[in-house]
Amino acid sequence: MTVNKKSLLLAGALAVVASLTLAGCTSGAATDSGGDTAANTLTIWLDAERVDALKDSVAAYSEKTGVKVKLVSKDNATLKDDFIQQVPTGKGPDITMGAHDWLGELVTNGVVSPIELGDKAGDFLDVAISASTYDGQVYELPYAVENLALLRNADLVPEAASNFDDMIAKGTAAGAKYPFLVEQGVDGNPFHLYPFQTAFDAPVFGTDAAGGYDATKLELGNAGGEAFATWLGSQGKNGTGVFNTEITGDIAKAAFTSGEAAFWLTGPWNVGAAVDAGINLAVDPIASPGASAAQPFAGVKGFFVSEQSKNKVAANDFLVNYMATEKVQTALFESGQILPALKASAKAASADPVIAGFATVGADAVPMPAIPAMGQVWEFWGIAQAAVINGADPTTTWQKLTADVQGAIG
Repeated sequence: MTVNKKSLLLAGALAVVASLTLAGCTSGAATDSGGDTAANTLTIWLDAERVDALKDSVAAYSEKTGVKVKLVSKDNATLKDDFIQQVPTGKGPDITMGAHDWLGELVTNGVVSPIELGDKAGDFLDVAISASTYDGQVYELPYAVENLALLRNADLVPEAASNFDDMIAKGTAAGAKYPFLVEQGVDGNPFHLYPFQTAFDAPVFGTDAAGGYDATKLELGNAGGEAFATWLGSQGKNGTGVFNTEITGDIAKAAFTSGEAAFWLTGPWNVGAAVDAGINLAVDPIASPGASAAQPFAGVKGFFVSEQSKNKVAANDFLVNYMATEKVQTALFESGQILPALKASAKAASADPVIAGFATVGADAVPMPAIPAMGQVWEFWGIAQAAVINGADPTTTWQKLTADVQGAIG
């Protein structure tokens, strides 16, 4: 799917505000001159970009229910830790924005409460509901799904590649300095390599009966994992050289936006740079090097209800009956240009060929594991991959990776 600069709507920068109070509300912990108290006030933490996007839905909710809503702008870098620290004190918000892969930590710390979506769960993309579910319960009202996809310079390569080898051949035939680029770095980047690993049927974890990730079923070191490691080594320093730990995210971006690269594996966060550079951009499925589809991780953004909220009924009602509507999900999409989690909004947003391209890839994406054991995987995973790329023996390196992760998980 090809797009030019005009076809992509880029959201303008929004002013960062410390907080925004709507409909005459005050802090949930205080009483104002009109008599508003914590009993009829919802406080929501979110980033500055989402504050403006939610003004209309907040006003409509307040008018209909009489419940006042305070939107408090927070720094994404500290939001999760602030939430975990503040909720037990009773000073946290009723609702917070966050990422689905926080779930393991949030649930373990007892700071979030399940939400009741009921029949509305079917209105969302399957991957969004799957990612928002932990131990069989839905904890997150999803609003956006993002995943990697293959960006192609359509002026250099007019047609999509059928598989990994075809991609390299097409990029080479086009005379590009870099037929294909993906960021790595000295410590590796398993997030970006995961689609290729899944092409060899080597997921990180197996799943339980409910479909959630199971830390007791580590599949990193199965036969597919070792096959992937062998292939990765063949594409590294002592092989084709396609993968290079000296390629950082900034180097990859500069090469693609300057027209030196034919293909670039990256996420929607880099689309704007490519479009602004005048690249004739196409978004393709990720070229698979194995027998199976290349499945990237999906990251889901959404909203959580505090376990200590005094207004759980109102918080659940606000999320399910206002945040889970096409109008609100579309407004949130327009604030960030990330595929909406609601099916109806995702379909409408896919009128943009860039969004449609990411949505197509996202249909095969799998939720990034939110279980606490994933922390032990990240600790060793990238380092092992970087070593293989730089010439270490693939089999022994992968076996050591598996043993290290298993030992850390216990």
